[in-house]
This record gives sequence, C-alpha cells and structure tokens, in this order.
Amino acid sequence: MRPGRYIGVMSGTSMDGVDVVLAAINDAVVAQQVSYSHPFPHALKTRILAVCQGQQTTLSEIGRLDYDLGTLFAQAVNGLLVKARLTPQDITGIGCHGQTVWHEPDSDTPFTMQIGDNNRVAALTNITTAGDFRRRDMAYGGQGAPLVPAFHQAVLGVPGEKRIILNIGGIANITTLIPGAPVRGYDTGPGNMLMDSWTWRHRAQPYDKDGAWAKSGQVHKKTAGSDASRPVFQPFSTEKYRT
Repeated sequence: MRPGRYIGVMSGTSMDGVDVVLAAINDAVVAQQVSYSHPFPHALKTRILAVCQGQQTTLSEIGRLDYDLGTLFAQAVNGLLVKARLTPQDITGIGCHGQTVWHEPDSDTPFTMQIGDNNRVAALTNITTAGDFRRRDMAYGGQGAPLVPAFHQAVLGVPGEKRIILNIGGIANITTLIPGAPVRGYDTGPGNMLMDSWTWRHRAQPYDKDGAWAKSGQVHKKTAGSDASRPVFQPFSTEKYRT
C-alpha cells in the first residue's frame, strides 16, 4: 500500500450513522487523525431494513438504494474533509465497504451483497475509491466475514505472544493471534444490533448513546452461598418505556 492519508467509511449493521475516519498509513503505523459521524436518514434506513429482512423488493428499488447510499457515503466523506480542513488532493484513497443487505456464505451458491455505489462516492468526492471487500474471500472458499483479522494482525500482533481480540459491532467477532498458527477470525453471534433493537423498543431511540441508559441500571451481588463473589445482573424495570 502506498503511504498516505486514507479515508475509511462504514455504516455497519446498526445503521445509526455513517462513520468516517481519516488515517495516516505507512508500513510501520496506522494513525487515526480525524473522525466524523454523519447522520443516517431514518427513511433510508427503513428501506434498507426491508430488504435485509427479506421483504419482497424489485431490481429498481435495489438500484435506487445503491444510488442513494452512494450519495450518502459521499456526503459523509465530504463532511469529514470540511471538518479536517482538507481537500481531495490531500487524500490517497477511500475504502468504502458498503451496506450489507444479504450474506449467505453457507448455501450451495455462497454469496454476499453490499450496496452503496462507489462510483458515486468517487465522482462526488473526486477521490479514488475501493470497495467490494468480501466477495474475493468467498470466491476462494472463505466466509467473507469478519474482515478485521488482517488489521488486527498488522496493528495488534506481537511476536511470541498469544492474543485474542474481541470486536463488538452489529455482529460480534473474535480474532485469534497465536504464534506459529494461521490468523483466524469468526463471528460469535449478535452484538450491538440486539442492544439497539432493545433500546428502540423500550426507549424509541435508535441506540443507547454513550451507554447512558445502561449506566442507569444497578448491579446486585449475592451476599450468601458459594456464589457470593459472583455478580448477578438484574435489569431494572422497563415497563414505563414500553410502546
């Protein structure tokens, strides 16, 4: 990879915003310089969720979503450039993952689908844009997810030291960095997507910002018996928040 400033774009499973990060990258270091979160329109999120949840759709709607998401990602990048006071000429390239609307790695014909037209991102930002990161892995027999183990190895790997890294996104996954063994990574189950759903159901909010609602709960510890030192988590009542 050519050293320079790169921009990464990700909306994730939760779609609570488009996260954009500017990083300086060379052979020795990956240094975050600026971050920016761009609002994700609720109407667009609703349309995407309809596709993700298997509701009937059309090629026309998929094309429109691809267009609208590409435009949104470009707006997010341009928002970061304004915040960082940079121009397109200052940026070496953009990595834009796109929004996963279907992921089926275990079928007879394994495939994955991400939308968000990178051609529009490149055109509206005037910056070289790369994407479609999962399908090459699947073409060689991989599962296309998670993508982060290679990054974990490059940034967090230490020779002679065993490490396991937990990444809690919409879906949680781990990376195992074991000396003398191949780097491995796999999904462990739902992550923030269930917490976001719970927050929406009980608070009518897309996510628990800064964990404020979670912090208002209490941890109760048993005081007798063999499990006296083990904390027992009991959620507080949410009845008053039901809709």
